[in-house]
Amino acid sequence: MRAASDMHSKDCVKVAVRVRPFNKRERDAGSRCIVSMVSSSITIQDPRDSQSRRSFCFDYAYWSHSGFTRDRSGLYLPEEPGGRYADQDSVFQDLGVGILENALQGYNATLLAYGQTGSGKSYSMVGYGPNKGLVPKLCDQLFQAIRENQDTRQCQVFFSMLEIYNEQVVDLLSRASRTPGGLRVREEQQRGFYVEGLRTVPCDSAPQVEQLMEQGTRTRTTAATHMNANSSRSHMLIILQLKQIFSKESITKQSNINLVDLAGSERQRSSGSEADRLKEGAAINLSLTTLGNVISTLADVAVGKKVVHIPYRDSVLTKLLQSALGGNSRTVMVATLSPADICYEESLSTLRYAERAKRIQNRAVVNESPTERLVKELKAENARLLQRLSRLGQEGRRANEETKELRQLLTHNELQIRAIQTLWEQHLQEALKDWEQQYANITQERRMMQMHPYILNINEDAQLSGVVKLFIQEDEWDIGLSDSSPRSISIKGLGIQERHAVFRNEQRRVTLTPFAGSKVIVNGNSVSQTIELQHLDRLILGSNCTYLFIGFPSERGGDDWSRYDYDYFQSELAAAEGIHLGESSAGSSQTDPSLLAVFYDYIKLMPMVAEVNQMSQELKKGVEFKLEIKNLALSDSKGHDLEKEIVIRVTSMESKQVWMWSKAKFVNRKFLMEDVYQQHQAEQSRENRVEGLSTAALPRDKDPFWDPMEPLLLGTAHLWLQSLAFRIPLEEQLEVLGSEGTEEAILQAQLVPCTSTGLPLGEDDILIDPSELLGRRLDFQLVLEQCCGLRWIREAHNRGVQIGFRLFDCSQPLYTPAVWHNVNPLLDHRVHFASLHTSQHLLDYLQSSAVVLELWGLQEGCTDLVSCLEGVRMTTEGIFIIDEAGPTDAVPVDSAELSCSLRALQQDLEELKSMNASLKKENQSLREQLNTARNGNQHTHQGGESMRGRSVRPSCDAEFARALKVFYHSMTSVRGQLQRLRRHRPSEESDLLGLRLFVDEQSRLLRDFSEQLEQSVSTLKQDVAAIVRRKRERSGIWS
Repeated sequence: MRAASDMHSKDCVKVAVRVRPFNKRERDAGSRCIVSMVSSSITIQDPRDSQSRRSFCFDYAYWSHSGFTRDRSGLYLPEEPGGRYADQDSVFQDLGVGILENALQGYNATLLAYGQTGSGKSYSMVGYGPNKGLVPKLCDQLFQAIRENQDTRQCQVFFSMLEIYNEQVVDLLSRASRTPGGLRVREEQQRGFYVEGLRTVPCDSAPQVEQLMEQGTRTRTTAATHMNANSSRSHMLIILQLKQIFSKESITKQSNINLVDLAGSERQRSSGSEADRLKEGAAINLSLTTLGNVISTLADVAVGKKVVHIPYRDSVLTKLLQSALGGNSRTVMVATLSPADICYEESLSTLRYAERAKRIQNRAVVNESPTERLVKELKAENARLLQRLSRLGQEGRRANEETKELRQLLTHNELQIRAIQTLWEQHLQEALKDWEQQYANITQERRMMQMHPYILNINEDAQLSGVVKLFIQEDEWDIGLSDSSPRSISIKGLGIQERHAVFRNEQRRVTLTPFAGSKVIVNGNSVSQTIELQHLDRLILGSNCTYLFIGFPSERGGDDWSRYDYDYFQSELAAAEGIHLGESSAGSSQTDPSLLAVFYDYIKLMPMVAEVNQMSQELKKGVEFKLEIKNLALSDSKGHDLEKEIVIRVTSMESKQVWMWSKAKFVNRKFLMEDVYQQHQAEQSRENRVEGLSTAALPRDKDPFWDPMEPLLLGTAHLWLQSLAFRIPLEEQLEVLGSEGTEEAILQAQLVPCTSTGLPLGEDDILIDPSELLGRRLDFQLVLEQCCGLRWIREAHNRGVQIGFRLFDCSQPLYTPAVWHNVNPLLDHRVHFASLHTSQHLLDYLQSSAVVLELWGLQEGCTDLVSCLEGVRMTTEGIFIIDEAGPTDAVPVDSAELSCSLRALQQDLEELKSMNASLKKENQSLREQLNTARNGNQHTHQGGESMRGRSVRPSCDAEFARALKVFYHSMTSVRGQLQRLRRHRPSEESDLLGLRLFVDEQSRLLRDFSEQLEQSVSTLKQDVAAIVRRKRERSGIWS
């Protein structure tokens, strides 16, 4: 846990990594720990491949995942003295003490917290309850050090707090209204980059700093709600300016302590093949991306690579952190991880990022200036200037220009003296008045909490949860945008109406009644009528304003409210939609990590989808967004489940056009939509809500709600190829299943074994043993006859479809011609395939695989899918050649291996020759015995029976082949019955009578399925028994 060397022996960036415990979501999902730690080395394992591991080494490594206990005050401590668990205090001793010492010596110091949202950044930086983080502990120790050294120096501390969201700087301590576009970042030669107009508040105690942090957090929470901003995508900077005046030495040391909580570092799960036509979501990821580029460039510089440009100026964040990265600062980065298997990609990305950062080298210097000496020199110079001016006046000379210049210089010096000698106490008194007012407000809030029920805000960022408390006093209280009434509770956010709902607090009962058209959700269920609220009910007002209802003080008891976090709200909503992880999954150690990741993505994206739907409605875009799980019910050619991922279905309500967006594309577009929405809000304010806004007339190619038309994958069907290995034709009616298991169509398809000219083979060509095909030519046709009941075209007749498929080693997919405007289109598409030398690989493929037939949906404006024949081998007759490797794959070997193989083959040949000779002798003996037996029988019977004996094998083979063919066709009917059983589900609106009818129908279908299956197997048994009986009878005649 400790670093090998002292923190300030070098000016390299020090990197610490901390692993947090599982959160509730990960525990409920049965997540596995994939991170291990030995000393300062960390190893991460790929959950899909136990052999794939990556190891990293850092300056500090903290294991906070397990081995801890909680005392009565709520403080987390190691279970055993000297245990491996790293608590808040041990982290501060390693990192915070060094930062503080650097600041007191006059160095600039920076602490960066990096990691995905929910990985423990805020806990390490700020902490919760008695588990104070680095920032409050640092402030406590700072003011303690100031008190201990007050005899030797005068210290002044200034506090600033800002947020960077979408490349806009917001002052979290400002009392003025928010500046449009945010505060400006300027540059001076001596100061470097700084924020113009940023409020700096003097402080003389740690409680005052803590109060300012709480004020900034409240502002951040309110701003995030009003601006519809995602706090996990914003960076927060706390700047502590420490000024130390040493009167005896006439020196001033001034250092800046930058404490930076970076935005969540989530990686987008996407196919990687999709690039959005619009730029990266405004500037939402620009700062984090640029920070990564700066760190990578500085890491290259550290290892001696030639670098032309370091992109500090490409983002607001990197401008403000220029001194912290490669400049005049001593810097520490804390990278936080989740050890859960569902967070593997994000955790690995964080470790790689941190590994690059530790190579950076800074050039820190002590920031000191001879302040007192400068004041004395300025005063002496002013005295000389005054004497000179008086002499000029006494001599009566006309030296207007010289006199003017001297007076300007005198004024400049006086201003400098006044600026240096500005009374610290005066600034401090102003700050203390603000602090007292804030303290009075807090006291009033705590008194109200002990008297009335209230609703408590819940935010995705746990640090911002519980900041806003809205009290429900007796009588009626309207809640909504309006604040005109004295009995109104004003809230802002997407989907909030002027008068959204009304709370009634009567006779110690609190009820909630939504107004018409208002969206209100209680405990995951939509509410339109009056409902009585119970203690710890979960409320969602509008699109995503989430609150926890806290009942009367007598109802509260000792409940643990912390479990009702943001994820709890979203999981409750997902469960109401039927998306949840069941108890069996939670208890299983073998839960599929990809399924857990999908569930995690789903609940993360749900509020974002609600927000963009609200924006679409308010901007009159007429576009609806809906979450879907891609590949939920689909499988590959072997029947294995495909990896599942979240996609967003985008539908134009007017034209019925449909798009499918990946998660990455949707998140990018969401931030672009926010820009359009905020511009719309600003224009509404300027134009006093006059309709006909310019945002509605956004050019289509720049509109984030629109995309060009593309073909959509509607579903797939599997045509199993096993019958081809026996050269048996197959005719199927295939159910085309959509991504979520819905029936999209019925597809009639055939597999027809044929000759090289395309003529179908007869029954006599059916094989008993597929190995007879090895090395021989195999021809067959795939016939797609008709598609029936196309749901895609039933919904809108101006659409079309195509079928795509890929067989065995075909490098490119093939497509049928497009058909339009027909619910039951006739395809009549036939493709001839041939293997010139059938290999074992092809035989294995035919017996274990299916050709996956993909149903693609076309819309007006999108181009048809075209078969790409590049790299595909065809004959002049248009036959597609597959299995080109032949019966044996050529493997390059050297001459020594060839000679060894040749000698082994020669030995095998000699053994086979000797074995063949012995078999010939035995065969001759058997032939003589047979002739003797024949001579003992009557001559009339001998001729006929010998002829019949010679024909036993071929006739039995043909009979067996016919029996197999009948069985295959009967099993096709059975499979269709099974598919009907799978599709048969009760209606969601069914009452008790409807459910009884469903059970009766289900019983009938099961009985039919059982009878068909039993009949098919029974017929096959009878046919095989008859063939065996006839063969025995004929064999008995021989003997």
